Amino acid sequence: MSKLKIAVQKSGRLSEKSLQLFEECGIRTSNGTRKLKAEASNFPIKFLFLRDDDIPQYVEQGVADVGIIGENEVWEQRKNIRIVQQLGFAGCKLSLAIPKDETYTGIRYFENKRIATSYPEILREFFSKQKITVAIEQLSGSVEIATGIGLADAIFDIVSTGSTLLMNGLKEVEVVTKSQAVLIASPSLPLEQQHILERILFRINAVRKGSENKYILLNAPNASVSAISGLLPGMKSPTILPLAEEGWSSLHSVVREDEFWDVIDELKQLGAQGILVLPIEKMVI
Repeated sequence: MSKLKIAVQKSGRLSEKSLQLFEECGIRTSNGTRKLKAEASNFPIKFLFLRDDDIPQYVEQGVADVGIIGENEVWEQRKNIRIVQQLGFAGCKLSLAIPKDETYTGIRYFENKRIATSYPEILREFFSKQKITVAIEQLSGSVEIATGIGLADAIFDIVSTGSTLLMNGLKEVEVVTKSQAVLIASPSLPLEQQHILERILFRINAVRKGSENKYILLNAPNASVSAISGLLPGMKSPTILPLAEEGWSSLHSVVREDEFWDVIDELKQLGAQGILVLPIEKMVI
């Protein structure tokens, strides 16, 4: 039986999040220490554990059918691959930073400055659009020390919390773009592998929709049921069940977590009581 070969970062946060996603999709695999390949025991998938910056090339050349990487690697490497779906995790910013004692005067500050980065293509395109001339110093790592040793006047790098910048006497001044994990695929994926990919996407979407929504249960006076149903429409409409106490009903619905906090006061004003909000493992629409 044909299998779909998926390239995943061999270590680090992106690797952990990727494998966690497949586990939540009900796909079981065991990757022991130092193994570069593993197969799922209950799904036609073979995992290849690689360096993240090698994954675009492996997918382009068909060594792997699909892969999970940060969008920034797609933008930087410009390989012949396609983004199938954003995955909603491993989010980060790609930002410009300068020495903390410098006075930042706006984007023209960088005119004729030397900027150290591991992402020269993204940076070059950004400043080209801004019509600003800069000198780019390409580094493969330890970008944060470039200003301290006199190699550059500023840096362009991934920023998550900003703590690494602070430790190296830098401050973030411009967010150039934001990135997250994406699922990429070869542009010439065979039909059988495409079918397997579609099955995986179905599971991924069910998991993501579940994580973005909550199951809500509450009790309310019958006079408020119509108004509350308008606030909590659910997937089609709420489930409404009569309570043993006359004049009261129980409403069951689905709500986006961030939207719930926007309507909680209105629910209470309408007499809602015993409100329970529960996680949804998977949600198929």
